[in-house]
Amino acid sequence: MFDFESFLKEYRKKLSEIFSPEKEVNTEALERGISEVSLTKILDTTPLAAFIPSEYGGFGGNTAEALSMLEASSYESLPLSLMMGINGALFLQPIANYADESVKKEIYDCVINANKMGGLMITEPDFGSEALKMQTYYTQDPDSGIYSIKGTKHWGGLTGMADYWLMTAREKNDQGELGRDISFFIHDTTNGGIKVEEYYNNLGLYMLPYGKNKVNIEVPKTHKLEPKGTGITLMLDLLHRSRLQFPGMGMGFLRRMMEEAVTHCRERFVGGQSLIDYDQVKARINKLQSYFTVCSAMCSFTSINVPLNRNTARMDVEANSIKSVVTDYMQRASQSLLQLTGAKGYRLDHIAGRSTVDSRPFQIFEGSNDILYQQISESVLKMMRKLKSSNLYEFLSEYDLTVRSSDYFKDVLNFEIDPKMPQRKLVELGRALGRMVSMEFTLNLGDQGFNSELVENAVEVLQEEINSILSSFKTAPVLEVVNSYTEDSNWFQLLTVDAK
Repeated sequence: MFDFESFLKEYRKKLSEIFSPEKEVNTEALERGISEVSLTKILDTTPLAAFIPSEYGGFGGNTAEALSMLEASSYESLPLSLMMGINGALFLQPIANYADESVKKEIYDCVINANKMGGLMITEPDFGSEALKMQTYYTQDPDSGIYSIKGTKHWGGLTGMADYWLMTAREKNDQGELGRDISFFIHDTTNGGIKVEEYYNNLGLYMLPYGKNKVNIEVPKTHKLEPKGTGITLMLDLLHRSRLQFPGMGMGFLRRMMEEAVTHCRERFVGGQSLIDYDQVKARINKLQSYFTVCSAMCSFTSINVPLNRNTARMDVEANSIKSVVTDYMQRASQSLLQLTGAKGYRLDHIAGRSTVDSRPFQIFEGSNDILYQQISESVLKMMRKLKSSNLYEFLSEYDLTVRSSDYFKDVLNFEIDPKMPQRKLVELGRALGRMVSMEFTLNLGDQGFNSELVENAVEVLQEEINSILSSFKTAPVLEVVNSYTEDSNWFQLLTVDAK
């Protein structure tokens, strides 16, 4: 097997050929799914080996290498990067940490040598963000030890395409009641039992099939993941680890948005001068560069602090901050590129239009950003209560994720926090805190020798954002929904009355 550097060089070359920008119409972007020929070419380079420990034939499961593979993928195709991320963070890594030894060898061998892929099924039609209320259940045969699992799952990336599924379910007792904990099982699709009832016409990410699945499977007892605590803790570790690796998918994408914008604006002339010489254009590109820099800082943080064997169940603030902020920046970057490219960018086969649609769901799946921002605030408030602290600046100035960044906001943070603030205020505060954590990572990246101009610009952009969010947080009123909005709200009728 190649070493990782040789693999990465070959992988980038292969992706560049498949997703060549020279093609007049990129059919891979317009068609549902991915051609078998293209997928085989990609998987033959063994990109998923980046997530697999060396004792099983992988590159070693090094976090930085896994992020580099995701970065190379997302530079050419964001949907492809998501496909790799699903396989790695939501299937292969949990197996490394929680699966039976014999099962690991079998699955890793198939992934590396037979191009097999795996996904995760958690979400159900009636229980999206409320995963703990899932109705998919399992029972176990007392003699054979075989688990029977029944239920309905949807929005599992790679629906009808994955060779393995990590299936989640709750235990049903003799009284028909479901337990509170969650269990994870590995299902080989060659054993049948999963019927795709409907394929969804997802708005973007055409490469990945999504749909609704009827589940009625049997799984041997060796294929149940064994948590080191509860199943819920296992799920937190799985989801946090995945969120912490989002910058890998964001990195190549943001680099591409930045490069496409700079190239277009240098080559496009309006009013006798290059587009890049206009002040508003410079402001947009400056922010694209800042997003790129912040994402680089996140990649560095995750690579250093999240090795494969670390349990991330308690890294909620780090994981939620990284996932929500980087996905917000991905969507903003694509919107900016679309604005800069103008009408020609508003095509599904153009990088700007396609990126705008493809990056949007990243703000929704694996935890809606609104929810994650709320959870960041709740986590910080919980720590403050534990320390009997009520002044936000005093707490953040000693909190390890905001020690340096909080100094930039000493005046605006110097207030007593309301522990009973409404939900929308929790979300708003979380947006500021998530960016403050990101700023801490960015300052640390500067210490490592990263381009100082890029770091300075990124810090200034973050300062501007955080100050704006905190100003709104402290002054904006909490407005209520107008229930009688149909009364006296027809402008045309008002004009008719005046005329009479």
